[in-house]
Amino acid sequence: MTNGDQKYKVLAKRCVGPGAWVLRFERRGLEFKPGQHLSVSPPDSRDFREYSIYSGVEEDYLEILIKEVEGGRVSRLLAACEPGQYIGLWGPIGFFTLPEGYDEKPLLFVATGTGISPFHSYVNSHRGLDYRMIHGIRDLSEAYEVECFPPDRYISCTSRSDGGVYPGRVTAWLQGQTLDPRTLVFLCGNCDMIYEVFDLLKSRGFTSRQIFSEVYF
Repeated sequence: MTNGDQKYKVLAKRCVGPGAWVLRFERRGLEFKPGQHLSVSPPDSRDFREYSIYSGVEEDYLEILIKEVEGGRVSRLLAACEPGQYIGLWGPIGFFTLPEGYDEKPLLFVATGTGISPFHSYVNSHRGLDYRMIHGIRDLSEAYEVECFPPDRYISCTSRSDGGVYPGRVTAWLQGQTLDPRTLVFLCGNCDMIYEVFDLLKSRGFTSRQIFSEVYF
């Protein structure tokens, strides 16, 4: 349901890591599918940026995960929002959603940084998923609200520290794994990771129909 450009009241904001925030705002009956995103603008601004929906479909509010980007005007202004202010919103948009038959196959979620946002929505919306969550981060300060994922389903791949489950990049972790050939793979994050993982999966016989991606810039 596309709602046009409307104003939604900010309800709460919480810090989830250095320079990272979850912004909660009114839902007002807006319908979405987990994996879709919203175009959001800060108060008193006409600049919009796209953010995946972080919250689940059963919540009576909407949430997005924001990482302040150096030199990024919109992320800085959104991170400065306080409850009671109004943000602009357009959407939901996008097709990074679970396909028909998703509950009959193993799922592999691969993210870097804030690319974990749509997977929070997947897991909070669909209980009982058969999945593994692979999260590429610099260090554990970027393991945003990891408690959302059961410990046996979440693997942190830390590229700049030894604190994660796997000390290295997600591609290095994947190279050492044997994957069920029926697996559906969902990739969200920076384009370099997505290209590398896509090529790795294709070399192992995975088809384009099994791989779904959403690029974060």
